[in-house]
Amino acid sequence: MLFLAIVIPAAVEAMHLASLAGEVAARKGAAVRVADRILNESLVTTNWGNGTQSGTTTEGAQELRWTLTSQAWPQDSAMQVVTAEVTFSAQGKDYSVKLNTLVTQPGVTTLNTTQ
Repeated sequence: MLFLAIVIPAAVEAMHLASLAGEVAARKGAAVRVADRILNESLVTTNWGNGTQSGTTTEGAQELRWTLTSQAWPQDSAMQVVTAEVTFSAQGKDYSVKLNTLVTQPGVTTLNTTQ
């Protein structure tokens, strides 16, 4: 009886952790797809330079919150780092994923010189 009193709570906790891990993995996959879509759409429509943008989208039964930001890249003043961050909840905790890419500012040409 003492053995069962020790094993059952440990087994229930292990099942809870496995369930959380599976849920987070599935939602993280959806969040990455949304971040990729938001990033690609902003690059194609060139609206990434319009300041911080945010919104919500639904993927399956999940509601995902996203934010798109851009900032100057310190290594090259002609480049911007565009970041799409998607936040989601799993079992009462918030998680997020970020995707970044580098883009050239519209209207800026870079000169490449080699000697």
